[in-house]
Amino acid sequence: MSQPSSSADLSRYQRQMIFRGLGEDGQRKLLNSRIAIVGCGATGSSIANLLARAGVGFLRLIDRDFVEMNNLHRQMLYDEQNVLEGTPKAVAAAQRLHAINHAIQIEPIVTDFNPGNAIALAQDVDLLLDGTDNFETRYLLNDVAVKLGVPWVYTGVVASYGMTTTIVPDGATEHFGREATPCLQCIMGPEPPTGGPTCDTAGVIGPIVSLMASISAAEAMKLLTGKGEINRGMITVDLWDNSFEQFGIAGRNPECPVCAKHDFRFLNAEVGSRTAVLCGRNAVQISNPGARISLPEIAQRLEALGRVSLNDYLLRAHIDGFEFTIFPDGRAIIKGTEDPDLAKSLYARYVGA
Repeated sequence: MSQPSSSADLSRYQRQMIFRGLGEDGQRKLLNSRIAIVGCGATGSSIANLLARAGVGFLRLIDRDFVEMNNLHRQMLYDEQNVLEGTPKAVAAAQRLHAINHAIQIEPIVTDFNPGNAIALAQDVDLLLDGTDNFETRYLLNDVAVKLGVPWVYTGVVASYGMTTTIVPDGATEHFGREATPCLQCIMGPEPPTGGPTCDTAGVIGPIVSLMASISAAEAMKLLTGKGEINRGMITVDLWDNSFEQFGIAGRNPECPVCAKHDFRFLNAEVGSRTAVLCGRNAVQISNPGARISLPEIAQRLEALGRVSLNDYLLRAHIDGFEFTIFPDGRAIIKGTEDPDLAKSLYARYVGA
């Protein structure tokens, strides 16, 4: 990617550069930075929008899912045409962001962020940003960040409530000029929190998404430019109750399995075919790392059994009351059941990979 060669190339960032906290040198640092955003739903797409407009030079957008109608009230990069076409979120986001800022590089990756690909997806970027919707993936992200020495920003949103903290592992301190912070497991314990409300059970409103994404994008800009004071605590906001708080976090846990002992349990999980129930969607995801399949061949096979549609990124089929969304990497989302065993059986019967 070519970098700006004259002040005219920076004209789109003029109002940003005259902010004395950033300046032209800060803007050039953004243009030379590389980030990966894991998850391009509400929070992730909003962060991507802000950072693409801010001029971060390279954005890798990682998401496993496709655009649905119930996304549109809060996921600002997508529209009804994306729903009709079944466009993967990473692709739809990249298309929209290229139209907003053609001078930066945007790489959409339609995949599940998992132990088999996490290092490859994260090892060549300066910063990781959390746009995920579950703590198991966040704990994997935490493992990857600590192992690679890459900072990351945790962001969670549900209902009208959001929270965020910035995590700087030991390996990132010299490059970023920041003191190390506790990692996510130091803060939240060795097991991912479970049983709390989700967007599917408690709902979510768009304004809290935009607010928390803005805080996280600002943290990214501070880290990438070496300017400003990063959030070393936990910021929590409830827009419905007008509650805005920032509280400190205890120091690093000397017994932390991750940042103290480098026991990367989530990263080192056995890789293979596995399932994940997608909360609130009556659907199961089947992952099959390493598989490559021919969507046209499967479409031809399934056309006699039900309604089938195909685009460059996915195949969708309606068979026996189930909806199959199948991706070229062998992954599938099967709607109509929350039973992993049934989903595996359906996958074997109709996909066969």
